[in-house]
Amino acid sequence: YLYPNVLHQLYWGYRESFLCIRLSFVDFNSFVTRTNTCGELRSAHVGQEVTLYGWIQYQRQGLFLVLRDFQGLTQIIIPQDEAHSHVKKLLSNAPVESVVRVTGTVSLRPPGQENPKMPTGDIEVKVETAEILNSCKKLPFEIKDFIKKTEALRMQYRYLDLRSFQLQYNLRLRSQIVMRMREYLCNLHGFVDVETPTLFKRTPGGAKEFLVPSREAGKFYSLPQSPQQFKQLLMVGGLDRYFQVARCYRDEGSRPDRQPEFTQIDIEMSFVDQAGIQRLIEGLLQYSWPEERGSITTPFPSMTYEEALADYGTDKPDTRFGMKIVDISDFLRRSDIQFVQNALSYPRGTVKAICIPQGVRYLKNKDLESLKESAKSQFNQCSALGSLRLESADLLEAAGLVLRNPTVFHFLWVVDFPLFLPKEENPTELESAHHPFTAPHPSDTSLLYSDPTKVRSQHYDLVLNGNEVGGGSIRIHSAEQQRFVLEKVLKEDSEVLSHLLEALEFGAPPHGGIALGKCSLFLCHQNRIPVLRA
Repeated sequence: YLYPNVLHQLYWGYRESFLCIRLSFVDFNSFVTRTNTCGELRSAHVGQEVTLYGWIQYQRQGLFLVLRDFQGLTQIIIPQDEAHSHVKKLLSNAPVESVVRVTGTVSLRPPGQENPKMPTGDIEVKVETAEILNSCKKLPFEIKDFIKKTEALRMQYRYLDLRSFQLQYNLRLRSQIVMRMREYLCNLHGFVDVETPTLFKRTPGGAKEFLVPSREAGKFYSLPQSPQQFKQLLMVGGLDRYFQVARCYRDEGSRPDRQPEFTQIDIEMSFVDQAGIQRLIEGLLQYSWPEERGSITTPFPSMTYEEALADYGTDKPDTRFGMKIVDISDFLRRSDIQFVQNALSYPRGTVKAICIPQGVRYLKNKDLESLKESAKSQFNQCSALGSLRLESADLLEAAGLVLRNPTVFHFLWVVDFPLFLPKEENPTELESAHHPFTAPHPSDTSLLYSDPTKVRSQHYDLVLNGNEVGGGSIRIHSAEQQRFVLEKVLKEDSEVLSHLLEALEFGAPPHGGIALGKCSLFLCHQNRIPVLRA
């Protein structure tokens, strides 16, 4: 607290009513006309003349105001003597959120008037001169984190919403995390940061792409879903280790965990296997993880796709709580319940259940009816029990039983995905479960040519608290195998990817990669942490 030039990164702690402070040595007053920021002054500054700039957070009866900038708050004492009457009139009449400059002397607050919840709570600034740099008209909402605003109103006035401590903290934390990731990848492990093109040609499979018209009538560019082809070409070019904070685009409807435009940490390496990628990412996250969020333990646990579906009913399980799906087929085979026997008579027919702990105590009749309706609406879907598991957890927590600690981070690798899945619109045809460049599992390579539906892939997803936050794969580096997948299995026109197929024929090394930022919860959920989305 005694250093004059420190970074006070303010954030509103989750479910806390006070500001937390993080300090590091950074000069925020270089190149500008202020002497200090509003979050910087301490008792060591008493007696110094300072110049502050900021927004009026609060003003009380012409006696004092609270000045705010990106770093914090400082109490400003408005002079009451006749010699400074013009200063009093100026500051007393200034609307909240007006931008002002004040010059004055730092002094200790009177005994008993200190505010321990404010980092600057021991001091105040007695104003000598002031200037209103820009007056603020009536606000659509108060600039306070605890004030509830509709999402639509926040988006309409996003520039005002950004003045809040929470969003200021989010953006600065995001910047810090990305910088730490650059340090880890480039400085410690020799990765090269490469910016790839935004305008490209269509990629078969995957999400729909945005089209950008060109000057030539009837011809369009495509905005890439990801830099997938570019980074593979970089591996063919011998770059060995690539990464990029990449902008990606998908012409899909917005969902809570997806946006049409998003950012991902994009990584590719030559001569690497699945275990190598996993170790890299675990080290990267450990290195860049915010200290205030606690430490994370590596290696992360791993689970196969089949195990995830069997135990949790989803390929992105939330492992913070139990309530696993249990197969009770053997127990019920001797029952005389006809519909159960009918279900068991089908090939691979099973009966599965979820044990809800303390369900009798916490769940009401209306909750059970809600679960019944959900089950009916998802009848005959493999993910039904997984959804019911999560809905049951929601109901239990709404009733007061804590199952999912929001401050705990459970990372999980999900591996051994199928290489292909039946198309929803035509189950007789296949599509890539990940993307068409994913390599088959080494043990299943022969099945690729005889029974592709049984082939596992070298595709791996990183899951955090039930949300996919990253995904990648080892790539096909054989032109012959890539052409077979495109033409024979996926029935795609390989001419669209002729440039990549040709590149693979010129000595392409084995390579693989991953992209982090697959959902809003990786670095942001409900405005708690900043966004890296993919």
